[in-house]
Amino acid sequence: MKDRLKLSPKSVESMIQRVTKISISEEIAKQIMDLISSGDLVPGQRLPSERELCQNFGASRSSLREALRCLSIVGVLNARVGEGTSVAADGKKFLRKIMEWRMITERHDVENLLKVRTALEGVSAAETALQATEEDIANLRKLMAKMKAALKDQKAFAILDLEFHLAVANLSGNTLLADLISLIRSQVAKALHAVLLLPNAIPLSFKEHTAVFQAIERHDPEAARDAMHLHLESHLRRYTNSGGSKSGPGSKAAKAPGKVLARARKAK
Repeated sequence: MKDRLKLSPKSVESMIQRVTKISISEEIAKQIMDLISSGDLVPGQRLPSERELCQNFGASRSSLREALRCLSIVGVLNARVGEGTSVAADGKKFLRKIMEWRMITERHDVENLLKVRTALEGVSAAETALQATEEDIANLRKLMAKMKAALKDQKAFAILDLEFHLAVANLSGNTLLADLISLIRSQVAKALHAVLLLPNAIPLSFKEHTAVFQAIERHDPEAARDAMHLHLESHLRRYTNSGGSKSGPGSKAAKAPGKVLARARKAK
């Protein structure tokens, strides 16, 4: 178990200022964030006890707990019964929460999100082509075989499609890149699902995935990037040409994927 912070002239306690603002919990949270930002609190480090924190902040236990709870919800802190509160080991949860909120409130349109996705996944494909081991390539090959077997099963293919893209992102070795790709994909899931219902969309998508895999298999980063760009740009073109329009997740315009779905069903 990690030791508590020791009292010293440069300890966290000595840097805490007494709270005077109206929103006590907000000021406490801000000070803790500042301490993390400056490096005075590091990932995995335990905070002093509630009693010590209350004394140093000059705040009540209820205000302190509210601040700690808020920071725990967004992933800045980890609070565990019997172990106290510590700084999160990484910012993965915090990044996801912040990005999710920004996407919801700013109502980014689907087309722009797909364009950002194209840029990010091109990088992940290139990095994976450079770093993939023989075992990694063997696993991707098995995944491609499953996709081929699911060409007539839209639901199964969609699941494998997601698995392929996330596998490539994770194999890039860049966790931030993988997190961003996963987050953006979750925001455009409806549009991606609808496009796969269009005539010939699944065979075309499989062909494009095959080109990406073959470039990774050859350890050719430029070809992998180009193949991924071609695949995602083609996907975006199929989306826009088949009724998709600018729509932010949760917005009124987000009904666009439904238009694609309706046209796809009519085409059948």
